[in-house]
Amino acid sequence: MRTARLLGEGRSFYHVMSRVVDRQMVFKAKDKEVFRKIMRNLEAFTGVRVVTYCLMTNHFHLLLDIPDRDGLPPLSEEELLEVLPLLYDSAAVQSVAQELDRARESGNEEWRQEILGRYEKRRGDLGRFLKELKQRVTLYMNKRLNRTGTLWEGRYKSVLVEGSEAALITVAAYIDLNPVRAGLVQNPEDYRWCGYAEAVSGSRGAKQARSGLGTILSESLQDSDFRSDWRRTQNRYRLFLYDQGIERSANQETGEPARRGFSEETVEKVISKRGQVPVPRILRHRVRYFCDGAVLGTANFVNEVFEREQECRMRFGEKRETGARKMRGADWGELRVLRDLQKDVIGVP
Repeated sequence: MRTARLLGEGRSFYHVMSRVVDRQMVFKAKDKEVFRKIMRNLEAFTGVRVVTYCLMTNHFHLLLDIPDRDGLPPLSEEELLEVLPLLYDSAAVQSVAQELDRARESGNEEWRQEILGRYEKRRGDLGRFLKELKQRVTLYMNKRLNRTGTLWEGRYKSVLVEGSEAALITVAAYIDLNPVRAGLVQNPEDYRWCGYAEAVSGSRGAKQARSGLGTILSESLQDSDFRSDWRRTQNRYRLFLYDQGIERSANQETGEPARRGFSEETVEKVISKRGQVPVPRILRHRVRYFCDGAVLGTANFVNEVFEREQECRMRFGEKRETGARKMRGADWGELRVLRDLQKDVIGVP
């Protein structure tokens, strides 16, 4: 029996991850470009916002901003016909337009609302967004690889993340540092298929990527009308994203002096002993809390979800009285999780 997912109230944030079946390395450069296009089109179609993402050769990570569905304005005919071409060909769009015309001409308002309702229910829905994303990517990959059947290894994993800057910037950095942890690049901006790299690239998608990262700043979270400035977002995010303490050798060509700091070997030893390591350092490694912690945020947020969701009682037992659990392996400040992981919390990249 499947365990029910923990859902937020109103506007909510989720870290989701899914792997290819048997962890096969199937996504090439072109496939990642197609994946990103499908993701961006679905983002515009559904109103589910991608804060940041990382597309790897056999899995993906997304940090998603799910709107409060009760606060979404009703979908109009004009809006529907504007976004339909993002996901459907011209024949399908024309078919919907003609059906709307017939409903309007007949004066049957119930029919017209039924047509709009087919697409209305897909807006602001986490499950529908992920289901359609994975299905569309599967269709593309199966055709390219001349294969059939499922592409993905079971259900996607999801963690409900508190809508605070501290929680969101931590998870976002973890996602954008995936290619660094995997040894694919030295710096996250060098990996084309992550949100941070797209934001700094100046490419066509940079505006969307910058806007996504801008939503996790405290000012944006507190005021929905606040317009984030990328220069401010980049400085704050980059300071958090980069590990300022790593040692640096002198560069005679540029005249850059050496800088003392911890060696990689020392860091690895501290991690293996589960010592308290600065968060930017720990994010270069695999942190199970971001995939298996169930809920992540301050103690108040985790406890509120625990008290609200009866599923938590069934999942963790009647004797458990509080939800928030401290995170191991680093000094995580005020961040807490719902699921207390016991072993291999911090792993190899």
